[in-house]
Amino acid sequence: MRRNSFVAITKRLILLAASGLFLLSATRCDAQIFHKKKKVNKSTSAENTAEPDKILYDKAMEDVKHGRHEVGRLNLQTLINTYPDSEYLAKAKLAIADSFYKEGGTANMTQAIQAYKDFGVFFPMLPEAGYAQLQVAMAHYRQMEKPDRDRTQAREAEDEFQTFLSKYPNDPLAAKAEQHLREVQEVLAEGDYRIGYYYYVKQDKKAAESRLRSVVNRYPLYSKSDHALWMLGNIWASTERKDLASSYYARIVRNYPLSPLAANAKNKLKAFGAPIPQPDPQAVAWMTAEQNAPRQHEIFLKKPLALVHSGPKQELREAAMTGKPTMSPESESEAGTDILAGGTQPRIGGTGTGIVATVTPGSSGGTTSGAENAAPATEGSDPNPGKQPDPNTPAGPNDSKGTAPAGDPVNGATAGTADGAPKTDAAAAAVGQPADAAKPDPLATQDGTQNGTKDDKKKESSSKKKKGLRKIVPW
Repeated sequence: MRRNSFVAITKRLILLAASGLFLLSATRCDAQIFHKKKKVNKSTSAENTAEPDKILYDKAMEDVKHGRHEVGRLNLQTLINTYPDSEYLAKAKLAIADSFYKEGGTANMTQAIQAYKDFGVFFPMLPEAGYAQLQVAMAHYRQMEKPDRDRTQAREAEDEFQTFLSKYPNDPLAAKAEQHLREVQEVLAEGDYRIGYYYYVKQDKKAAESRLRSVVNRYPLYSKSDHALWMLGNIWASTERKDLASSYYARIVRNYPLSPLAANAKNKLKAFGAPIPQPDPQAVAWMTAEQNAPRQHEIFLKKPLALVHSGPKQELREAAMTGKPTMSPESESEAGTDILAGGTQPRIGGTGTGIVATVTPGSSGGTTSGAENAAPATEGSDPNPGKQPDPNTPAGPNDSKGTAPAGDPVNGATAGTADGAPKTDAAAAAVGQPADAAKPDPLATQDGTQNGTKDDKKKESSSKKKKGLRKIVPW
């Protein structure tokens, strides 16, 4: 009896508890249903107090961040047109350029370059002007082709990086720009080197010499400059011009002492009886730093993809990591030509006072050899060495204006007489032509260039005399 009553009481308690929980939940649901949202006064909201130009700018940047570049640029352009005096005007113009740059593509890159240049024109005093100039160079850098393809973008990138480093040498981004400039110049040098090597294999010595000389004179930081110098030495050695060949072998020993070709260059100098120079300490330090610099290696599985990649990835990895890149524009550089003023002689292999500029890799600039030991003008010499003689005027006994200087390795003239007048052929002296007018070109190919008539050679020599400057090479 008691047990049954206890069970009944327990059941009642459970039912009461369950009903209570049900009523509590129902009450909460009713409260949520009938709860009215509190009204907000829009006149005092935080969004209403924000400036409209800032709202447009923030919304545009959010669109650009999530890849909606066209929508973002539309909002930024609306900001520029609607609020010309806004404090976000410069940021909006720079953001439009960044949007084109991030979106990529040839057309967008062209738009980005123009937008960055416009920013530099309208806001040259802002700190972001340096960044805009660097982005112009980076836009060309991203469009570079391989060395054997079109090099227009590479040349444009070189000019823009040089402009940035000349205008903003103390900018925090200067180190990045220098490295990219070294990489661009590696690509340009590689293109000329491949062409020179092609002609070198084809035994076209004149074309190979011109291309390789351009590489070693303009890009001393190029990874294959020592190989280019070695080929130049071999070219001149094959033409019996041991003086010029020795100069290139000596540059390997002096400027690239850690190169595997340095020992062979020393042997060549010993065979020619030429002095062996001492290695430049700056060149030793530069090559040591290059050997110890960490470089990114390509993954083996990704190597087949390099065949279809249009960019110069391999050349960028081989570029120098240290050293001062070439800062002079190509139009103002030697462009591969060693030029001497009229009346002077090359210093190599003679007693002249020619000035030949050489650049040590890793140094901040070039060093001029021969300028310190320049001899003063002797009696009877031409007071105006830049003025060229008249080829139609015969040379007198004491006048050297119509003849090549004594011991001139350029024209191959013989040594002068005791009174200072160089020896000439009788026929050449009769018409006022130098004695070397009929001498063959040591780098000319065997394609019939030396089979012309004597009159053609005289006309060619006269046309060369009328040019403004003498070149160190005999063509």
